[in-house]
Amino acid sequence: MNPKQLKGKREKLGLTQKDFADALGLGRNGDRTLRRWENGESKPSQIEANAIMNFAQNIPFPNISAESAKFTFIDLFAGIGGIRIPFSQLGGRCVFSSEWNSFSQKTYRINYGETPKGDITAIKSSDIPDFDVLLAGFPCQPFSQAGLHKGFSDTRGTLFFEIERILEDKRPKAFLLENVKQLKGHDHGNTFKVILEHLDKLDYSVDYKVLRAADFGVPQNRERIYIVGFDRKRFSEDTGFTFPEPPCTPTRVGDILEDKVDEKYTISDKLWTGHQRRKAANRKAGKGFGYSLVTADSEYTGTLSARYYKDGSEILVSQGDKKNPRKLTPKECARLQGFPGNFIIPVSDTQAYKQFGNSVAVPVIRAVAQQMAKVFLA
Repeated sequence: MNPKQLKGKREKLGLTQKDFADALGLGRNGDRTLRRWENGESKPSQIEANAIMNFAQNIPFPNISAESAKFTFIDLFAGIGGIRIPFSQLGGRCVFSSEWNSFSQKTYRINYGETPKGDITAIKSSDIPDFDVLLAGFPCQPFSQAGLHKGFSDTRGTLFFEIERILEDKRPKAFLLENVKQLKGHDHGNTFKVILEHLDKLDYSVDYKVLRAADFGVPQNRERIYIVGFDRKRFSEDTGFTFPEPPCTPTRVGDILEDKVDEKYTISDKLWTGHQRRKAANRKAGKGFGYSLVTADSEYTGTLSARYYKDGSEILVSQGDKKNPRKLTPKECARLQGFPGNFIIPVSDTQAYKQFGNSVAVPVIRAVAQQMAKVFLA
């Protein structure tokens, strides 16, 4: 492999040297190593060269053909496509996706073979193809109390309005919305109240439930609210839909941990001392906040968040008494969210942590999708 081939491969993927180095697992100073390779100052080994040329050579989750699709769907606020995967596996074809973050767009493109459209607020409903199911893990935003019960006016300026207008204009058979558990109590319950009122006015029957990822086979104490709706004009009020019964199979953190982990994931003495000092101060003040330490034998971790890249405090993995704990690797974060093993992580560690922290627990989505399909595919 010559320097021109290496650089060409990276640029074709649209990745920075930092992105590519972290994705290839080149270690703490991997971007410097990659830079030297691209400048011809040194050469990768044959094993490293093969890994580079084989990286993202194939699309792991190509879209199903229009001829073989059982239904169609759109993927809004798509992130890295965690909601998309189970619906595709059920025979769905994605006809439109939207995600504004450029780093998430890279990950999406490399895994699904398409780049999502950008800001949904700038996209007309008429530019979206007809579809059967709307999927959205939308951000939570407050609505004006002054605007309550005033139709569309009280959701304008919020991202829920984008979902609302698309539902009204396109009239899909069904939808699935995912959000943080706290949505129910947001703004003293007014935000959720408005959402339900507006979905009802659009003539959709709605069910919702908080489900926990650890009850669906992944070792993470992640609770999210899932809102499912069906078009009353196509289905009776009693659709027969029920949320899935959690299998509650035993989970173990060790099942998602890698056997060999680079030293760069071990936190520094300074950071570890700071974590311990803050936890001790919080304990003294009667607060329960502080770092969370798990072992391979722990039942589950806390909730992975988008801020995990900052200090990893919510999930630290013990490495014994003689060594500082470490952060999860991006691959372990993918496993903690239940992503398939062939999911490609083509961005820097920092961006990967943000992406998986913002994503969904795929096995929970899969269980909900299967229950929904019993209705809209009947």
